[in-house]
Amino acid sequence: MSSTALAAFLSRNLAELKQNGLYNEIDVLEGANGPTIRIRGRELVNMSSNNYLGLAGDPRLVRAAAEALERYGVGAGAVRTINGTMDIHAELEEKLAAFKGTEAAISYQSGFNCNMAAISAIMDDGDAILSDELNHASIIDGCRLSRAKIIRFRHSDMEDLERKAQEARNSGAYGKLMVITDGVFSMDGDIAKLPDIVEIAERYDLITYVDDAHGSGVLGRGAGTVKHFGLSDRVDLQIGTLSKAIGVVGGYVAGRKDLIDWLKVRSRPFLFSTALPPSIVAACIAALDILQSSEDLQRKLWHNAAYLRQGLIKLGFDTGSSETPITPCIIGEEKLTQRFSQALIEEGVYAKAIVFPTVPKGKGRIRNMPTAAHTEEMLDRVLSVYGRVRSKLLDGTPS
Repeated sequence: MSSTALAAFLSRNLAELKQNGLYNEIDVLEGANGPTIRIRGRELVNMSSNNYLGLAGDPRLVRAAAEALERYGVGAGAVRTINGTMDIHAELEEKLAAFKGTEAAISYQSGFNCNMAAISAIMDDGDAILSDELNHASIIDGCRLSRAKIIRFRHSDMEDLERKAQEARNSGAYGKLMVITDGVFSMDGDIAKLPDIVEIAERYDLITYVDDAHGSGVLGRGAGTVKHFGLSDRVDLQIGTLSKAIGVVGGYVAGRKDLIDWLKVRSRPFLFSTALPPSIVAACIAALDILQSSEDLQRKLWHNAAYLRQGLIKLGFDTGSSETPITPCIIGEEKLTQRFSQALIEEGVYAKAIVFPTVPKGKGRIRNMPTAAHTEEMLDRVLSVYGRVRSKLLDGTPS
């Protein structure tokens, strides 16, 4: 017989989430995740993907994956440290290092794994981590796993960061100190103040750690936020994913060679998880080759982002402080945000609600993610639907 305590816990808490508009319904796609998607037989304009450059369905990546599938099989067959490292893994890591402007790189099964792996391999219970209060959940979990003291500083508040860095250094209580920030913050789309962060880090001997999941492929001619600010030689760890602009799956850490050597012998996800499938690796290599040969996709992405944002602002929406293609429409109350999202979907635009605990209570928003694969006709359709739904739900006028 199953546990009655577990059944009661699940029933009570699931009901509470649904009552408060915090329960997320998972939709199943009937095909590829592109600029349009099909759900329950309906075609919708897709505004919720992280597929920034439209590479997830690019025929060049598909061909590369298929060829690797024939050559290497479907799986790597082992962890990297036994015999799961193939020549194609080494090729990917060489290309990642060149892409990020570092001595070396190491790949992982996901971006989440990167933060769990790298933070805990370097920081310990005698150390302290200064972490932006809006950092991604994977950074928060990686910090917890490290057992280091976590010192949160106010979001992008450089005075608060410097004050806390100075206090931590002068206390003499810690061995190593690290400052961690997202390069681009995924809910608001604002960019970290990396030049200021690096200057503070150099004054107080902080290890610098930038999670550039939403910056890589988007900023710095594709190389990311660190390259955007010209800081490639002044940031210790650059973390990225292979699942957003790259369009596939996985993650990586880029940095100096001895750092990468250390992660290969001490980061647990690398040591105890089977290596990325070779077909996935081949698709990632093809994506990197595309990014390094042309900036056409980045230019199209930024054009589409500006077009959408200007249209939403004209309709009266609050798009927050975004400096990147991430385009939030801040609605506010959780249930209203969920209703707004559902109304968009009913009208043919797939744009999911983002509510607590992903964002603070009362700050619910629809997060729009324009990509290089969208056409202006698609975006015009999105804006038309947003206007109708706003009239019905926010302005109080009849539909």
